[in-house]
Amino acid sequence: MVTAVQPSAVLAGERPQGSPAPAAAPLAPTAKQAAPRAVDCRNLKCVALTFDDGPGPYTAGIVKALKAKGAKATFFMLGSQVKGREAAVRAVKAAGMEIGNHSFNHPDLSKLGARAIRSQVGRTDAALAKAGVKATLYRPPYGAMSRTVRASLADRPISLWGVDTLDWRTRSTSATLRAASAAPRGAIVLMHDIHGSTAKAVPGIVSALQAKGYHLVTVSELLRAPQPGKVYTGRYAR
Repeated sequence: MVTAVQPSAVLAGERPQGSPAPAAAPLAPTAKQAAPRAVDCRNLKCVALTFDDGPGPYTAGIVKALKAKGAKATFFMLGSQVKGREAAVRAVKAAGMEIGNHSFNHPDLSKLGARAIRSQVGRTDAALAKAGVKATLYRPPYGAMSRTVRASLADRPISLWGVDTLDWRTRSTSATLRAASAAPRGAIVLMHDIHGSTAKAVPGIVSALQAKGYHLVTVSELLRAPQPGKVYTGRYAR
């Protein structure tokens, strides 16, 4: 069964509010998007790795490491980071990765009114549209939920997470590797592609999970058909 959650307070696992995201390094676009795969996570052991707050200086390296091992992931992007980096966004999508909306500049949406929430989402949608990309999912900064947030995002699925690597706090490659590699079947794993320590951990994370027989998929592949208005932390209840 798919795990969904009710509106709640801010979750741990996001960088502190107001902490700036580094500028993104150039990422050359690929000529054509990779063909979609048929992965049925109802019958296969799957884990969804996710990366927030980019595109950043390490996004290209993370995508390259994932692609080299046949792995997929979901990148929840900030509109402020997307703006002016449309080629980087297109390259992530062309590599077969999924792209989600993570607000424009990372505020706590639970402290905002409906109009401000819709502005945060709409400005990021518009920035992604300039890159020719449409976000398939939404992830609120800090995992902060409220009735107003949920009502304002009722037109799209909301992806939180079940495994928090705390990479933003530890900035430790080994700690991030241990946390992500311990993810159970059906987990959505939270990381950030703006940290070099996380980028260094990705090849080991992929190898460790694949050695356990896991397929590394996008969030939408994991959930199969995520529904608008629902909030997900993973595919299976623990």
